[in-house]
Amino acid sequence: MPFASIAERKVYYEIHGQGSLVVLLHHGFGCTRMWKEICPGLIESGYRVMMYDRRGYGQSENGEDFESFYVSDRFREESVNELSSLMKFLDEKSFHVVGQCEGGVVGVDYAAAYPDQVRSLAISSTQCFSEISMPEFNKIKFPHSFSELDSGLRGKLIAWHGEGRAEQFFNLFRTRGGAYGTGVFDLRDTLPSVQCPALVLYPDRSFLFDVEQGVCLYRHLPAGELAVLPACGHNTYEHRPSQYLEIVLEFLRRHSR
Repeated sequence: MPFASIAERKVYYEIHGQGSLVVLLHHGFGCTRMWKEICPGLIESGYRVMMYDRRGYGQSENGEDFESFYVSDRFREESVNELSSLMKFLDEKSFHVVGQCEGGVVGVDYAAAYPDQVRSLAISSTQCFSEISMPEFNKIKFPHSFSELDSGLRGKLIAWHGEGRAEQFFNLFRTRGGAYGTGVFDLRDTLPSVQCPALVLYPDRSFLFDVEQGVCLYRHLPAGELAVLPACGHNTYEHRPSQYLEIVLEFLRRHSR
């Protein structure tokens, strides 16, 4: 299995296919394995796909200070630095980015920081801003502890992150931290710095974020596009994989010239 050494930690990644590179950024509960319905279609359509597990997710190492990092203001900046280091390690200088939920935040931050590298950006189910602190928000949206989850979701998290850390990771996420932070979250000041073509793909029935969040993202992006998936839940890549892939591929084709 391929690993890169970044900041003295092992970061797991995969590369598949041939052609223009598409980087997939997983959500806040996820890892590379969540892309199983999307990655093959990108490869079959002539793209090379790179996906990786961010620090502490999936098969990537936590590091000794993971919990303090996770709830700190360093999370977003260091996530961008991690991706930058990985792309230098792989000697990749130009690519498309696709991010889901929290992965969309990393994608926006990266596109703003490295406009010369990101050819296009597609984000789905990403929050634009909150009106209350994220610990308050998560308390409402995630009322159940790990042991109270349905067996299917609990089993998926164990398969993705390992039995030894899945519960600790979930309970940490549902209370605070990650890319959405510990205060009131707001991406609106960053979005105007994203100069590349940017697709906002949003579900109309997310249990987390209202579809108006997607409209807000779109309106703040200089080269934004908006697509809404009808009768679709938060995990767009899972609930509507065929439509998700069709929309993303059409967007990539228009911006791969």
